[in-house]
Formats: sequence, C-alpha cells, structure tokens
Amino acid sequence: MKKLPPGQKESDTFPRFGLPQYATRFPTDIDKITFTIGGDLQEFEISEELKSLSRTNQISDFHCVTTWSKLNLSWSGYSFNEFYNKLILPKVSGEISFVVLKAQDGYETSMLLTDLMQHNVLLADQLDHQPLTMEHGAPIRIVAPDHYGYKNLKHIKRIEFYSEEQILKQGLLSFMDHPRARDAYEERASTGPGIIFRWLYKFGINGTIKSFEKATAEYKARLKKTKTRK
Repeated sequence: MKKLPPGQKESDTFPRFGLPQYATRFPTDIDKITFTIGGDLQEFEISEELKSLSRTNQISDFHCVTTWSKLNLSWSGYSFNEFYNKLILPKVSGEISFVVLKAQDGYETSMLLTDLMQHNVLLADQLDHQPLTMEHGAPIRIVAPDHYGYKNLKHIKRIEFYSEEQILKQGLLSFMDHPRARDAYEERASTGPGIIFRWLYKFGINGTIKSFEKATAEYKARLKKTKTRK
C-alpha cells in the first residue's frame, strides 16, 4: 500500500475543488493553449512552441491541502524543466529564482524556480489519455506532485519569472499560502504547524465539493443553452 504524506487520506474521487470564492469563476478559453510569459522578461506568448518539446507521461498523486489525496493519476504534458531550459532561459538576462503563476479564472500562486525544475513537474494538457476537462485545468495546468494542490495551478494564463520574491497574497487569509507547500513536510500554511491546519481545513471539504459541483452544473447548463440558441 502506498504511503501517504502526513495527515492525508485517499479519496475515491477527484473533484473540482478550490477556495470557495472560485466555485463560480471559470476559464475563458479551454480549447486552445496560449499563455503569456512576463515578469523580469520581455513579454511574449507561448502556444505552438510547446510542440517542440518532448511529451512526458507520468503517474503521480494529487494531495489537496485540506487532507484528501487522489492517487495514481495518469498525466501527460511537457516537463517544466525542459520548457524552462529550451523556451525561457534563452530569453533570460539575469538570475531567476521566483515564479508567479496566474490562471484564467483569476487565481494566482507562486513557486520557487528550484521546485518547478524538479523532474516530476509538468505543464500537463492531458489526464487519463484525454485532453484536460474544465474541471481539471483545461487547457493546460501545472502538475507538481510534491506540493499541495493549491500550487498546481489550473487554466494557465500567464507565467512570470522574477529574480526576487514577489509579495503575492496579503490580508487575513495570506497565512494559508506557504511559499513552498511541500506535502511531505506538511507545509499547509505559512505560520504554525501543519497538524493544526489539517484539522481546521478538513471540516470544509464536503461543503466545498458541493458548492463546486453546483456551480459546475449551472455553468454547463448555461453553455448547453448557449449552443442550443446558436
């Protein structure tokens, strides 16, 4: 039996999940992979360039910070390491250490470049041998198995590379964003031991799943109605 990170429990399902306020926020385009590169680099777009990279397939686990884990997911996409070295590094003039990731639905997170450069981090566009669905990050997302799910950004819109750390989240809930969020070390929040937050977070799991399921059903109903009118 596979050993789970501290405080995690295996889930039978892989739900659309996130901060409650994002339940009703959706990507604007899930059919075409196009995202912008920026930060300390001159801005440019990535699209067809990804096809110059080697396709990578991997089986890995997804660990939500709220304590549920979905095991043995089959992802396919492009190694972030190769993506950076071949498509980004030639345009870099200084040292890069910090990366900001922005999604089409408005969500933002950040990671250290050293964490993104690990062998198992992907820019994934397929799950279970099929293109990503809206629920799981279409058209392309980050898969970083050694980090909690909130670092695995869905619906990539923009990736910014910086030489220094950027202050991304402020206010009362900023404590929820650990700079690394490694699941093996139970880095669930920026302050306090992870074991405390595993008990705090787990009480919101069922309610969050239901709110995302409801919002997703309404979203699909609207799409169906729009297509019918056409």
